[in-house]
Amino acid sequence: MGQQGPHHHHGRRRGVARTRHLSTDGSWTVGARLERFNEPVLLATLRDGPAHGYDLAASLGAWVPEEQIDLGNLYRMLRSMEDDGIVRSEWAQSEPGRAKRIYELTDGGVQLLEAWLESLRSTQDTIAAFLHEYGDPEKGNT
Repeated sequence: MGQQGPHHHHGRRRGVARTRHLSTDGSWTVGARLERFNEPVLLATLRDGPAHGYDLAASLGAWVPEEQIDLGNLYRMLRSMEDDGIVRSEWAQSEPGRAKRIYELTDGGVQLLEAWLESLRSTQDTIAAFLHEYGDPEKGNT
């Protein structure tokens, strides 16, 4: 097989754009983009306590109602987050029917949520300044 490039990481897919990166000192850096808003919503939901996939999908639907929640993508995201040590999961048989995988936040996930909140606040400030400067109809801006 060919030589792997410098960006290949064991257990991760190559060529996937990421908005979160774990620094060598163990801290998270995040570039908040709205299309990745699902991640901080999941983290915040799990901060409130463990949940299974359907509960997480409902939470996403409440925060991002204009987007159709794709359960396949949701479970892929949760699997990726678990691979990165952000969440952990276990099978639970707490009610009649099929067992459900229950997800919970790790300490690393709490740190990542804090990084997301910081990044989102910064983005909010930037957008607010932009709207103040360019979005005021009184100044002839729309």
